[in-house]
Amino acid sequence: TMLEVLAGIVETDSGRESRVGGLRLDVVTQRGVLPEGATVGEVVLAGIAADAEHEWAGDARIRGVLAGIGIARAEAAERPGDIDLALDARVDDLSGGERRRVALAAALVQELDLLVLDEPTNHLDVEGVQWLAEHLLARRSALIVVTHDRWFLDTVATTTWEVVGGKVESYEGGFGDWIFARAERARQADAVEARRRNLARKELAWLRRGPPARTSKPRYRIEAAEALIADVPPPRDSVSLSAFARRRLGRVVIELEDARLTAPDGRTLVDDLTWRLAPGERAGLVGVNGSGKTTLLRALAGDMPLAAGRRIEGKTVKIGWLRQELDDLPIDMRVLEAVQDIAERTTIGDKEVSAGQMAERLGFSPARQRTPVRDLSGGERRRLQLTRILMAEPNVLLLDEPTNDLDIDTLQQLEDLLDGWAGTLVVISHDRYLIERICDSTWALFGDGNLTNLPGGIEEYLRRRRDAPTRALHAPTASTPSTPGDAAAYRAARKELGRLERTMERLGERERDLHDKLVTAATDPGRLADLDAELKRVVAEKEATEERWLELAAEFE
Repeated sequence: TMLEVLAGIVETDSGRESRVGGLRLDVVTQRGVLPEGATVGEVVLAGIAADAEHEWAGDARIRGVLAGIGIARAEAAERPGDIDLALDARVDDLSGGERRRVALAAALVQELDLLVLDEPTNHLDVEGVQWLAEHLLARRSALIVVTHDRWFLDTVATTTWEVVGGKVESYEGGFGDWIFARAERARQADAVEARRRNLARKELAWLRRGPPARTSKPRYRIEAAEALIADVPPPRDSVSLSAFARRRLGRVVIELEDARLTAPDGRTLVDDLTWRLAPGERAGLVGVNGSGKTTLLRALAGDMPLAAGRRIEGKTVKIGWLRQELDDLPIDMRVLEAVQDIAERTTIGDKEVSAGQMAERLGFSPARQRTPVRDLSGGERRRLQLTRILMAEPNVLLLDEPTNDLDIDTLQQLEDLLDGWAGTLVVISHDRYLIERICDSTWALFGDGNLTNLPGGIEEYLRRRRDAPTRALHAPTASTPSTPGDAAAYRAARKELGRLERTMERLGERERDLHDKLVTAATDPGRLADLDAELKRVVAEKEATEERWLELAAEFE
């Protein structure tokens, strides 16, 4: 709403608005509304003064935008089924994500004074997000962007506004600066609230000093005291996620053997794929748009048949599938009913919680839980989707663009939850911050029919895409295990590497805790000796873990 006010789409209820005359402005909203019957080329080039193709085709800036967003002439496609959007394609035939890309390209080809973007990284792949950030940094125009993408925000923003509790808080810098500044403001706010409570207690005691005294008290002083006592800051909506109960996984989780996946038009997306997900495996999946990431996830979930090959699922597997679409929600129910539809109660940690308590942990207040699902915003629907999944107590999570529509607070809570989760995880995301934190291995679909392992993670993916002579990049066989045995050994090593990193972090925290306890136990010789012995054991275990980590890390270099 605030973005639309700044862009002049809606008016404020009160106050004054002023804009400089002749401002060249364009806005890309999440709605993706495009003129019916138009072609991609007509929409993209409508805002520039170039009618004939030769007038804009010679402009390197426009060509760069079209290439960056993935738009090309149909005859320029390098192979049948190329995933680029054709300039002569009808926008009526495009998906929601493709329409958003067209609207974004139409804004970027223009020379503007101010560019306003609402969640521009949604529906872009990792490579597209990187290109967009570099493009925006090179532009001379001002930029206002609403985004949940932490890496993108850190890269392009010089000032960050947080809209919370009916106020706008301004911070210098991007995401990292915002995190530190917000923590400092929260600390200061806590100190102010502590002083207010202390003063309120004194004022309350003063007010209660007997009826005779009250009659002689100044009226203004009474009103000021009552206002101080009543001035309690409103609670901030928060999301609190903890480890949830899960069924035990056996040796077999999900396996695809000699699998072939095809698109609705019959085009082969992935061929001759053998992929065995191990218990506790944490895989990130990236790739160019249209390469088959969601199709592969659907195959893992058992939601679509394989064109060839077979799928095997372990007997104890309980899948939680967070779809990119929000069409699996019961829109005729209220929020609480939609959660209870999955389960009345579940277990978080060692505590049993009700459906209402779980919904409250995901940011739905008791009052909001009575809201019909159809009236929820996109972000609230995504949180409800996540709530329903957690209520089912899965041990395998398949997440398709989980960061879409989630606010940053919820994202951080989700990452904390997934970071310590012991189940199997496969996540598709353009959010490199998320993948680099929660995944132990990264896999890519380059559009060549193969699933390629990337020991170097997102950076290796971007490097390979830059170095590829064609869009159908063929990965060197040395970088990817070529046999099922090699792949299993590689995954086991990556899994152990991730486990060792988490163990080192846990031992480091324990070491710091023991040092603090040694200080407080200085006057207790018996306790001091016990703590010292435990500290030596922790340090020795930490050193052994670090040595094993270094051995494994050297194998991946």
